[in-house]
Amino acid sequence: MNAKIAPSQPDPSPEDSTGQSGYQRSLSLAGPAGRLEAVVNEGVPDAPFAALISHPHPLGGGNLHNKVVYHAMKAVNDPQWGLGFPVLRFNFRGTGLSQGNHDGRAEASDVLAALDWLENEYKRPLIAIGFSFGAAMTLHACCHTQTRQNVRALAALGLPTQADGHNYHYPCLQNCNIPKLFLSGDSDEYAPAAQLTQVAASAAEPKRLVLLPGADHFFAGHLAAMQLSLASWLKEQCT
Repeated sequence: MNAKIAPSQPDPSPEDSTGQSGYQRSLSLAGPAGRLEAVVNEGVPDAPFAALISHPHPLGGGNLHNKVVYHAMKAVNDPQWGLGFPVLRFNFRGTGLSQGNHDGRAEASDVLAALDWLENEYKRPLIAIGFSFGAAMTLHACCHTQTRQNVRALAALGLPTQADGHNYHYPCLQNCNIPKLFLSGDSDEYAPAAQLTQVAASAAEPKRLVLLPGADHFFAGHLAAMQLSLASWLKEQCT
């Protein structure tokens, strides 16, 4: 996916290191193209899963502080949503302080490196979530690589099916039996509902498609609904 997918919207809210989302610490990961800038929000002590959230297209300004990524992290990390998992966010190669150069496809290996760090750090099953470009890279990483046995659920937020005159397809989904959530707005300009419905229909079971009425690609005005849908589905998968 070399095309520019979508502009990013930074989160205006500060992230406190002692807030309800859990203690936050900065770190760097060993990525295939160099060090990857990352932050992890610690979960509750007995959290049964750890989660990764990947950000949207860096050429559109996407990074680990993107508003949708931040709110998805809160839904997974903040105990008020009923999960309290530790959550890792990172910057793809060439973004922020991450080393390397943007590629458009090789970022899937950045996702794998982040999953490896999570698995080594927490020694528990993993949840992989991505938004926009991050969703595409997450699916490519987890569904093309059959060794990712420790990933127990995948959530694709705003998975793009078209941008800049290009259509995007995900044949890797046909044999991907990891539980999958496709969560988008029904007014997403980068994933028309009919196209995303076809993509979801092509995916192996188990899967669920949720289209939030009136929501655009960035879930503007619908972030709470996105969080509720994500947290509710994860609670079904993780109990």
